[in-house]
Amino acid sequence: MRVFIDTSAFLAVLDADDDNHRRARDYWQRILQERTVLVTTNYVLLETHALVQNRLGMEAVRVFAVDIVPTLHVVWVDEKQHRLGVSALLAAARRRLSLVDCVSFEVARDLHIGRVFCFDKHFVEQGFICEPR
Repeated sequence: MRVFIDTSAFLAVLDADDDNHRRARDYWQRILQERTVLVTTNYVLLETHALVQNRLGMEAVRVFAVDIVPTLHVVWVDEKQHRLGVSALLAAARRRLSLVDCVSFEVARDLHIGRVFCFDKHFVEQGFICEPR
């Protein structure tokens, strides 16, 4: 099985004060044990690094970079995926919907991945199955 992982999941795993931390930690451990293919993009990694550094500090960035990132299959966003994401963002015209999310939708669809580890309602709105339930 493959699951796409969003920034919201990484933040919840790393931040013990996050409302979703316990659910995220338990789900993370489960998908690691099941040898699920963990997919994300370089855009999600960039967004996660910036938010983790700002909110949690450099030690959390180190944990993310050293312990989490090596377990991931990282898809490098190409020009077409980027353009499609920008088009989707502009068409949606929603302030709280990010380019990273729109590109993530495109990549997950391109790879036929229907499950997303996230705590972001935008993925549900796009028809993805969000885990943990």
